[in-house]
Amino acid sequence: MEETHSPVKEGEETDSLKRKDKNCFTCTQCGKSLLHKKSLRHHMMIHTGEKPFTCTQCGKSLANKKSLRYHMMIHTEEKPFTCSECGTSFRQPSAVISHMMIHTGEKTHKCDQCGKTFLRASQLKKHLRVHIKERPYPCTVCGKSFRDQYGLRNHQKIHTGVREYMCFECEKTFHTAVKLKIHERVHTGEKPYICSVCSKGFSQFETMKMHERIHTGEKPYKCSHCDMRCSKSGDLRKHERTHTGEKPYKCSHCEKRCRDLGHLKIHERIHTGEKPYTCSLCNKRFGYSGSLKKHERIHTGERPYKCSHCEKRFNSSGHLKSHERTHTGEKPYTCSHCDKRFSALESLKKHVRIHTGEKPYTCSHCDKRFSTLDSLKTHERTHTGETPYTCSHCDKQFRHLGQLKKHERIHTGEKP
Repeated sequence: MEETHSPVKEGEETDSLKRKDKNCFTCTQCGKSLLHKKSLRHHMMIHTGEKPFTCTQCGKSLANKKSLRYHMMIHTEEKPFTCSECGTSFRQPSAVISHMMIHTGEKTHKCDQCGKTFLRASQLKKHLRVHIKERPYPCTVCGKSFRDQYGLRNHQKIHTGVREYMCFECEKTFHTAVKLKIHERVHTGEKPYICSVCSKGFSQFETMKMHERIHTGEKPYKCSHCDMRCSKSGDLRKHERTHTGEKPYKCSHCEKRCRDLGHLKIHERIHTGEKPYTCSLCNKRFGYSGSLKKHERIHTGERPYKCSHCEKRFNSSGHLKSHERTHTGEKPYTCSHCDKRFSALESLKKHVRIHTGEKPYTCSHCDKRFSTLDSLKTHERTHTGETPYTCSHCDKQFRHLGQLKKHERIHTGEKP
């Protein structure tokens, strides 16, 4: 352990160290009062960013000896503080005290906004910022604000590139010890957090809490623009962007912006060609989980979506909605070139290409281009010889659905 701090001369005063009264010292940066000058000097390091104590194992810098001592226990794997109820060990005594409240069920601090209870006053104070939208800790690099110093410190590592915690199993590195510990459960399979209702296990406490809201129906996060309530803070943030129009996630390949990271990742597969979802029955690959589910219904014959006007069933909600418009006559999609209206978005897109002349689908065999995917698939069968449409009466196969329907009239006697 190295100490690289400069001693402060006795009697030295700075503008930041002011005596509020004869019993305490007050920080001029944030107004916090402390009993001792030494405590105030340690506190000031939060504002100055000074970290004079360096770990000899990994080079991490810390603000005081106590923090360094607890940090060293990560390397030595020492956990000297043990819960008398269940034997779980901790590095810090404060962690044991918090943990013990799980056994006692003690939650003395209650939120007057939503009724949620907390073990400590500091947890309640942090939680209240969810309701009042307070984020008093701004990042000096990008301006993003956070509810607490811990969130700010972790965020700042994105700018510095510091990833000091490494998994010994796969050598993946992390910004924080907490994220490393959570990651390690991928390897160990440990799920220490158990749902009190259905006994399902979880690797993260927050994931368990979100799961328990399925049972309780609790939706503690309310939209500030409408009456919508959400069970997850992330869902609330996504929802509020429908009001604000904010699209913070930009595609690295084109100018498209998305409201959430999940939509961005899905969009980027258009550029990368990545197809991570594979059908277990025919090995066909898909870029989206929804496309895979829809495809698998071809094999299973499942049609879970039933029309409310007739008995017809469909394998996707999109097909059901399009079909129901044949009953209602609704045509919500309008061409901006000629005002023609359509009941399905795909029909509008196909139509617009008549005006634009766009042919986005290219044959992989001869470079011929087409305005619709169906036209491309039909054309490519002239190269592959594929005949996917089979007559149910005589097993004769056809390249096009229209050819099959025309042929089947020979058997049925139906007249077009």
